[in-house]
Amino acid sequence: MSRSGERPATAVPVLVRALLSVLLVIQIAVAALQGRPQAKAEDLANPPALPILHILSGGDPVPLAQGMTLYLQAFDNQPGISIPFADLKYDVVQTWLKRILELDPHTQYPLLMASQLYGQVPDEAKQRQMLTFVYEEFLRDPDRRWPWLAHAVIMARHRLHDLPLALRYAKALTERATGTSVPGWAKQMQIFLLEDMGEYEAAKALLGGLLSSETVKDSHELHFLFDRLERLKNAEKSSTPSGK
Repeated sequence: MSRSGERPATAVPVLVRALLSVLLVIQIAVAALQGRPQAKAEDLANPPALPILHILSGGDPVPLAQGMTLYLQAFDNQPGISIPFADLKYDVVQTWLKRILELDPHTQYPLLMASQLYGQVPDEAKQRQMLTFVYEEFLRDPDRRWPWLAHAVIMARHRLHDLPLALRYAKALTERATGTSVPGWAKQMQIFLLEDMGEYEAAKALLGGLLSSETVKDSHELHFLFDRLERLKNAEKSSTPSGK
């Protein structure tokens, strides 16, 4: 959806676009003349602002987004140096990932990088930052970006051992990712987490609502869900003190 008052990149004078391109070439040339790279994690600078990137793209932002993805992915592994992901400034990394998604909202790769690369470092604060980023970007396009939030549920549950956070993400999957392309197991993660937390009544209510809605058509999946419902009932009985 276009924003009022915003001019297309082609409206920028050719001279201005040429000047920006020349400056970019000069920057690359200067870096090349500095000899063997001695890159450090701190050397990853913030990407240009989105309006500048739109100008540089010349009206076709997808190739620029792909180039930025390759640059970011290769930054940690340069000739003669390897930078651990954990040493990078994650605010800067997140800005790069966000810019790429802003240029190309259809790409999934920045979310894959956030969850599978940068989210795997042995640093809980940085793991949580990447999960939050995935969650926020999921909300912008739930029916396409659900796989990465499903992965975030698993990470929150088994890596961070944070059941409330995992439940928050799973609830978002249930409520927001409602498209027919989203598999049942993703929509049902909330039920399984409630069971893990001993919230049998809430899990039963959600599962019963799902079954009564008749949205599940596959006979095998229906059998599995009915069996799960019986297990929840038995688990609830077992957890209730005798005499009550």
